[in-house]
Parts: sequence; C-alpha cells; structure tokens
Amino acid sequence: MRVLFTGGGTAGHVIPALPVIRALRREGATVGFVGSRSGLEQDLLRDEDLVYYGISAGKLRRYFSLQNLLDVFRVLRGIGDALLVVRRFRPDVVFSKGGFVSFPLVFAAWLRGIPVVAHESDLTPGLANRLSLPFIRSLCVTFPDTHPEGFKGRVVYTGTPVRDALLQGDADRGRAYLGVAAEEPILLVTGGSLGADAINEVVRAALPELTAHMHVVHVCGPGKLLPQQHSGYSQFEYVRDEWGDLLAAADLVLSRAGANTLYELLALRKANLLVPLTRKASRGDQIENAAYAQAHGWSRVIAEEALSTATLVPQVLEMLEARQEIERSLLTFNPPDAISTLLAQIRQFA
Repeated sequence: MRVLFTGGGTAGHVIPALPVIRALRREGATVGFVGSRSGLEQDLLRDEDLVYYGISAGKLRRYFSLQNLLDVFRVLRGIGDALLVVRRFRPDVVFSKGGFVSFPLVFAAWLRGIPVVAHESDLTPGLANRLSLPFIRSLCVTFPDTHPEGFKGRVVYTGTPVRDALLQGDADRGRAYLGVAAEEPILLVTGGSLGADAINEVVRAALPELTAHMHVVHVCGPGKLLPQQHSGYSQFEYVRDEWGDLLAAADLVLSRAGANTLYELLALRKANLLVPLTRKASRGDQIENAAYAQAHGWSRVIAEEALSTATLVPQVLEMLEARQEIERSLLTFNPPDAISTLLAQIRQFA
C-alpha cells in the first residue's frame, strides 16, 4: 500500500498525522509526505522514515489582500508540482490533514482519480478543507457534531490521534522534574507553540494570588522568558520531552482552544480553562471549539477580551475547588480509537 500524506502551515496540521504514519509504516506501507518548501513540515518529519516532497503553496486568506493575486499563481504552480509528485510516487490513496499546502495535492489526486481521505480537527472546517470538500471521498472529523453543509462524501467520527508521549505521561516524573511536592496543586499554563502575550501578561500579574494556592508552571513561548523570580513559579520557553509528564502532573490547565490541544486535554481528562483566540486573530474556530466543549461541561472559558487578574484568579480557584466534579464530567467524553478508525478509512480506498 502506498499512502501520500499532506498538510501544513502549522504544526497542528502535521503532528496529529504522525501516529497514523507510524502505524502504516509498521504495517509495511510506503509513505510519502507533501508539504511546503518553507521547511516547517520537513523539520517536524525529520525523524520519520518517509519521502518528503516540497511544493509551491499559496496561502489561502479569508480577507482581501493584493498578495492573494500572487498566491493564485502559487496555488496553480502547486497543482502542477503536485501532479508531478503523484506521477512519481503513484499513491493508492491520499490523506490530507488540511492547511494551505494541502489543496494542490487534493485537487491533483482528484484529477488523477486517486481517492482522498481528509481529516478536520476543528468543529467547522477551515478554508483549505472547505475548498477541498468536492474532491474528498471521506472526511474524518474530531467532533461528532461536525457535518459540513453540502458535502456529498462520507463523514466519519474518528477523533484525533493523541501522541504516545502524552498517553505515557507520568505525574510523579513531572513533579520530580519541577521539584513540586505531591500534595501541592499545579496549574499548567500554555499559549501554544509560540506562546500568547495576553495570557502571559495576565498570568504574571496574578502570580502573587495564584501561587498562594498552587504551583504555576508557565510555558510562555520562545523569547518570552522574563527575569521574574517568584516562589511557586516555573517558567519555560517550551517543553519537549517532558511535556507528557507535566500534563500528567497538572491539576488544571490554562490554554488556548486550538482543536488538537483541546482534544488532547479532553482525552487526558484534564480540567481545563480555555482562552480562545479572538476573531480578529483567527476565523473564530477556537471560539467555536471552546463553546462546544463548554456546552458539554468539559471546559470553562474566558474570552480574551474579558481576561484579567480579576476574572482569572476567581475562576482558577473555583475550578481547583471543583476539580473532582469537573473530572467526573470529563468522563462523559468518550473518544473513539482514532488511529484504528483512520487506518480503516485509508485501507478501504487503498
């Protein structure tokens, strides 16, 4: 079986595909990946046993920009590049994780009669997947309530693969790494791979009140460390190998509401407080994700516009007090075996 993956623009369009890629490789499949020429996707895949192809990719914007005119030609060139890749690799099936680099390959595969299986992380499809819908046979979705209007293919609830490193996280190792006693509550704060200035600012301002009740672990983003010494406070630019252990040790997580991060928190049954990106900074997907999780009782939400020490501290303290009740509500989140169901979708078209 020969499977050609595509996805990119952010790490979130690559990392969830890794467990599926590895499972296929263990079965003896030949796997390739089509990404951009920027190096982001290739860097994330550097340790994987696969063939990587970089193609031209125009960014798909939701707003008017003169750059869109140039990107039309980049997309057309990308389709030409993708047709050459398809001819060279000869895939039985294409798997798209979305992102602006995916559309040229999806369209090229459709032109050549190659079935396409796609995966959508968010509650509603992003622009790249919406443009790709007419050329997709099977759309795998993270949340069971995702049903794109007008899509004529098959919609399959698969969930999202969770990395083994997170599933194997160990709370005792995490606490030992931090030097935090077993009885001390831990608040883990993360703003995503690049950090979040709004969250960073408010959390640091709230440290005197927060650390009176818990240890605060703050993953603030590259270049965003401050020479701020405070008892009960640990800050990191980013965490790689120890991330699963820190998540396991955390009693409460303060996070953005990106679909992959949210799904991991729900799958790990972590009490979570979400601060979604605003509509000024995104298409509103994080707001939709957060509202969906809140409506099911799995998450609490503070809008970024309302985020302050006056709103954050009482919410965190209330959640810490109600943690057992929140964790019981998280038991109603029953994710499917994402890797197995995704592999089944791929195999049926291969």
